[in-house]
Amino acid sequence: MRHSIDPKIDCVFKALLGADSNRRLLIHFLNAVLGAALPGPIRQVSILNPYNEREFLDDKLSIVDVKARDDAGQIYQVEIQLLSYAQLPARILYAWADLYSAQLGSGQDYAALRPTYAIWLLAENLLHDDPAYAHSYRLRDENGRILLEHGGIWLLELNKFVAERVETEQQRWLKFFTEGQRLDQTQLPTWMQTDEMRQAMDTLNTFSEKERAYHAYQARQNYLREQRCIQRELEGRQMEAERLRAEAERLQMEAERLQTETERLQMETEQLQTESATLRTEKDALLTEKDVLRTQTETLRTQTETLRTEKGTLLTENEALQAEAETLRIESARERAAREAAVQEKEAALAELARLRALLRDS
Repeated sequence: MRHSIDPKIDCVFKALLGADSNRRLLIHFLNAVLGAALPGPIRQVSILNPYNEREFLDDKLSIVDVKARDDAGQIYQVEIQLLSYAQLPARILYAWADLYSAQLGSGQDYAALRPTYAIWLLAENLLHDDPAYAHSYRLRDENGRILLEHGGIWLLELNKFVAERVETEQQRWLKFFTEGQRLDQTQLPTWMQTDEMRQAMDTLNTFSEKERAYHAYQARQNYLREQRCIQRELEGRQMEAERLRAEAERLQMEAERLQTETERLQMETEQLQTESATLRTEKDALLTEKDVLRTQTETLRTQTETLRTEKGTLLTENEALQAEAETLRIESARERAAREAAVQEKEAALAELARLRALLRDS
């Protein structure tokens, strides 16, 4: 090939699986990916939005997914997604639901609904916590019982796919999408030696050799590069906005915490002020009481000194009285002795008188 062509670029991808001339490739791809999930192998499909080279030259916003219906009425959607973003799972589910519900026209019953299968090839990882590259989502309950066999969604994360040996047709297609840009059509590896892979390489070669097709490819590639840059810039700005929003919320929470802390401190301050005023009042009362007690103490001290002086006076008076009493006691003893002596003298005189009277009578 004159130019290397990436099969993941949307215009190439749609030419590979969405061109009427490559309908056999689409059937092979659908059978390879869906496999046992189908009631039986797909034999024939009608492409509902076939690839048109002119629309990619004239319209950068062309629909790049592939929609098809098989002979049983089952519907298929195949899309390549180069960028991963937070809302992509919602978009994938919405696209499936929209395609499924669009089957019913006015007045049609639910019995007219047919299984709908969506296959998304993702160039960037979407499920970062799951190492598997292939995922299928169907309507099941917690025990794995299917509510209705009406298709589902299949995700294929190309960045996670690694296979040295090709063991299934699904792996062959995924290896083609991950390594196709580096392949040399004149020296294809063994795993590319099938009719379908050679037809796929012919499609890449068409984009490489035909100037008009290659220019369309380059234009789409440049457009997608710009979209990736814009997407990453928007994601960067969104991350920055989320960071700023989180920072603002953190600051708001911190401000609220500080406000709460300020209110608590203010309440504590008011409580302490009240307690301080109470303590000040109690202190003033204690000081007043102290002054009263000091006055009472001085009074008591004065009274004590007075009593002490009075006691001294009383002691002196008591001593004088005791001395006086002792003098009186001595004088009393003297008087008693004198009285007794007088009595004795009187008795002696009376005795003498009696004796004399007796003598007189005798004489």
